[in-house]
Order: sequence, then C-alpha cells, then structure tokens
Amino acid sequence: MIPAATPLAVADPALLERVLVNLLSNAIRYSPAGTPATVTASALGDRVELRIIDQGPGVSQTDRDLIFAPFQRPDGEDGPPGTGLGLALSSGLTEAMHGTLTPEDTPGGGLTMIVSLPAAGSVPAPAAPAAPFPA
Repeated sequence: MIPAATPLAVADPALLERVLVNLLSNAIRYSPAGTPATVTASALGDRVELRIIDQGPGVSQTDRDLIFAPFQRPDGEDGPPGTGLGLALSSGLTEAMHGTLTPEDTPGGGLTMIVSLPAAGSVPAPAAPAAPFPA
C-alpha cells in the first residue's frame, strides 16, 4: 500500500523498474504458494522507502552480505534455480540512484528488502555545466 502523501522519489525510472522486477520476482519465488508478496512505501526523513515483503524462508544473518555478491547463493539453498545475479544487480542499480538496498527480517518469517531513495526536493539540482576550455 502506498499512501497518497508519500513524496516522490528521485530515481531513474528504467533502473528502478529493473530493481523492483528483480526484488518482486525473488519475493514471489521464495514465498509459499498462495502467499502474495507485498510492496509498501513510506517517507522517512528526506528518504522514500519501498519495502518488498515476502513470507518465505528468509536469509540468515551470516548470508546477508553473500546475497549481494555476484553468482552467490546462500549455502544449503534448496529454493528455485537462479544465477545469483539479481540482488547484486539490484544493489548496484540502487546505489547508482544514490539509494541503498537493505535486507531485514519480516516479522513472522520471511525477508523484507528495503529500497531507500532520496525524496524529491531533498537533492539539490545539478550545477550548470562548466564553460569549455578555450581552444
């Protein structure tokens, strides 16, 4: 659920779409059958947080850093097949938009991925380009 009062986030639409597709695909893939993934948004200071929430098996604290490394999957994972690139890509794209991607336990079980981006108006406009050097 996204409240109407949630500010706009500063993000590249194509990059954010790719991040959300990756995160939602994982949330759906790891959730038990018939259990939907949930997306929420809220303001937190000068940031907008998007939360992609699943009720799947979650990720142990020891595997939290591993899930963002390319071609890595947590030890003992019996889940659906994958290349282990989705979260690495999503993390890099989020950082390119001056954001962060953080895993958190979902209350009751599962994983919540938090995409935190600057809120519109919290980032100064880019400076005008400098004049070129004389030839």
